[in-house]
Amino acid sequence: MAYRNIKITKGSAGFGGPLIIEPTETRNKVLCVTGQTISPVAKKIAEMTGCELVDGFKTTVPDDQVAVAVVNCGGTARCGVYPRKHIMTVNVEPVGAVGPLAQYITEDIYVSDVSEKNLSYTDETNASAAKSAAEELEAADAAGDNGPKTKDQAKADVAAAQEGQKQNLVTRIGVGVGHVVNKFFAAGRDSIDMVIRNILPFMAFTSTLLGIISASGLGNVIANTISPFCSTLPGMIFISFICGLPFLSPILGPGAVIAQVVGTLLGAEFAKGNIPAQYALPALFAIDAQVGCDFIPVGLSLGEAEPDTIEMGVPAVLYSRVITGPLAVVIAYFFSIGMY
Repeated sequence: MAYRNIKITKGSAGFGGPLIIEPTETRNKVLCVTGQTISPVAKKIAEMTGCELVDGFKTTVPDDQVAVAVVNCGGTARCGVYPRKHIMTVNVEPVGAVGPLAQYITEDIYVSDVSEKNLSYTDETNASAAKSAAEELEAADAAGDNGPKTKDQAKADVAAAQEGQKQNLVTRIGVGVGHVVNKFFAAGRDSIDMVIRNILPFMAFTSTLLGIISASGLGNVIANTISPFCSTLPGMIFISFICGLPFLSPILGPGAVIAQVVGTLLGAEFAKGNIPAQYALPALFAIDAQVGCDFIPVGLSLGEAEPDTIEMGVPAVLYSRVITGPLAVVIAYFFSIGMY
């Protein structure tokens, strides 16, 4: 089958790119991981390139068959999973190099804030010429005298460099202490960097969203609607059942934003005494039945699960939430007896 090369550029608020997608006979799949609906961008990419479109929530394919992955991640781990695997990644959201896998998100393999207008055909002749030039350069390097050393040559060079350089006890202790200190320093630096780049912006976003909801009066509407359900065990079981429905949970799950907003509003109702305190623990499980459902295919992919495992595992976990969600509420209800 004849495939077409396309160029994908970033949007006005995007990051990375442009990416040149060059499908081959083996790498000819467009993997869409955007929830229960197929992204129009993924459809357009498949249409322009001639690749096969695969819904990552229903099935998956081996990594070496994926030409490009399309995600709608707002800054969690999902946007970095496929760059980590060296798979071209298109994010329809305006998100840059953020998240716990930010170090893998680079401009040569990732582009964000992409819409259909950012897709265009590229000059296949230039792409082929560039590839041929690269292959010739690799061949020239391989033929030269600067090729890679063999394992035995490397061992001999290391042994020669270390000959006569035995370290005394004090030196060995100093090197060991320095190694430990550097490890702790790097861990602290990464922790602070993650807090600044991911946690604080998310806290600011959630606080702003809560402020808007409270100031607009929408918070009172939500609280007054949910409070009667959270005042009884059957009501909380009903909430967890609704949140755990397979067609709703991937939509309600991203970033756990909805659960945080509802949890904050319910917390105010508990503080006012409108909901009995003994229902606090089961209410927590009732509004969290959907959390993580958007991450199931990505998590299985990170665990290097087989395609058949992902294909069967995603719906299995989604349907299991309908059972485990209400069950968790019942268990939490009995464990909360006597706590207050």
